[in-house]
Amino acid sequence: MDNLDRGILDLLRQNARAGYGDIGSVIGLSASAVKRRVDRLVADGVIRGFTIQVDPTVDGMGTEAYVELFCRGTVAPEELFRLLSGIQEVVDASTVSGSADAMVHIRARDIAGLEAALEKVRLAPNVDHTRSAIVLSRLIQRAAD
Repeated sequence: MDNLDRGILDLLRQNARAGYGDIGSVIGLSASAVKRRVDRLVADGVIRGFTIQVDPTVDGMGTEAYVELFCRGTVAPEELFRLLSGIQEVVDASTVSGSADAMVHIRARDIAGLEAALEKVRLAPNVDHTRSAIVLSRLIQRAAD
């Protein structure tokens, strides 16, 4: 990857629908050269896909919480993945350092839905307990790379 590739990525992050000609005019390449570079970035796995992001409140999923997950004993990340991927309300999950074993982001339609999703997590065999923080207002949200 060179500086031109980085420029293409920066512009696509700002607007994934930008045309190759528009990108080329900014970074100094022809539309066909930009297309070749984008195709290579896709083939190399640098660009993983093109997508849209819909405001979750439009889909009625406006209640969210971050949940620290504490497990009994040692639990492999693969086991946590298996457990959490089966719960539709889980939109993001990561293993973390510190006292918790994982951090889980849950979205639900309302508090009752959030509580039901938390119960699914808590009933898993290896889960000891959870600690939740309900989101009151979102201050910054940047697109993931």
